[in-house]
Amino acid sequence: MPATVAIIRCDSYDESSVFDAVGRALELLGGAERFVRDGERIVLKPNFLVGATPDKVVNTHPMVFSAAARHLQAASAKLSYGDSPGFGNALAAARKIGIAQVAETLGVTYADFSEGRQVSFAEGELIKQFTIASAVLDSDGLVTLPKLKTHALTRMTGAVKNQFGCIPGMLKGEFHMRMPDVDRFAQMLVDLNRLLRPRLAIVDGIVGMQGNGPRGGDPRQIGAIIVSDDLVAVDATVCRIMNLDTALVGTVTYGTAWGLGDADDITYVGDPIEEFVVADYDVNRSPQSTTGSTGGGTLAKRLIVPRPVIDPTKCTACGTCVSVCPVDPKAVDWANGKGVPPVHDYGRCIRCYCCQELCPERAIDVRVPPLGRFLHARQ
Repeated sequence: MPATVAIIRCDSYDESSVFDAVGRALELLGGAERFVRDGERIVLKPNFLVGATPDKVVNTHPMVFSAAARHLQAASAKLSYGDSPGFGNALAAARKIGIAQVAETLGVTYADFSEGRQVSFAEGELIKQFTIASAVLDSDGLVTLPKLKTHALTRMTGAVKNQFGCIPGMLKGEFHMRMPDVDRFAQMLVDLNRLLRPRLAIVDGIVGMQGNGPRGGDPRQIGAIIVSDDLVAVDATVCRIMNLDTALVGTVTYGTAWGLGDADDITYVGDPIEEFVVADYDVNRSPQSTTGSTGGGTLAKRLIVPRPVIDPTKCTACGTCVSVCPVDPKAVDWANGKGVPPVHDYGRCIRCYCCQELCPERAIDVRVPPLGRFLHARQ
């Protein structure tokens, strides 16, 4: 069965404009009532990577959250919202973003994702058991509200990856340790979504992030609201907007192969997708591996695979990178006290890029070593 994706032009975060765009998308897909029933308890899952103001384009914009909530409330759903960032307090992040204030105004309750329960998933192709936030498990359904961004590990982050935040707190670091290879990490994300089966994705693609995402990148105007109940088709659509080959994105390839969704047969409704494609979108299109799994061991990893690099002129020695590193012993740590930036041990580094993702000063970039650049140029 072909996937249907609604893509609607919306060039600003003006409240009424976003509300109308989300409403038009939902109507083209059959109305909000097609996805939620009267009285159902639905969890909204925006992206709270970190507490950052909307102008930083790191998180789901509060006006997109507001529009989604209002349309689902009109369909008589009982809403809550939550996320589990990799670092810091989720509710504090929601307040900094502005979503908490919107939720309070609309009567959408906060769902604490910090506690979870183990769930068996015999149908998992790779993962047979997950620990999921209890608030998600106790709901009737999930609607995901991702932000369109680049990502150092997965190249892009969209509808499928957003559910990684349904795994409580630092447990996410365990998956990075178990699956440093980006293919296996993507397979885990697909299994996670096959378990959770979100009802709907409503993507904030009005202003996306390019370059050093998912936190340290730059804003890029796109002007799109993307809505579908097929999350794989949504991710394929994001790839198309970024001018990124879907074959390079595991959530799309494995999501299609494992039956989560369909990236091969998409019907677009709304505005022409060609109007949203950004040919020069700054995203990693390198065909080489971007993880610690190169087939050549630690030496190849050091010489070829992209690695996180700290810019000493931006680093404030806050220690966030050290705190979030999932490796034991740490792959990034203090060398000579906190008066100088931490130092990476690239032999231990698994290339999960958590340090780059969560650096509050945008002081960590992911760079390809010289040999890796040489090999890429020859391909």
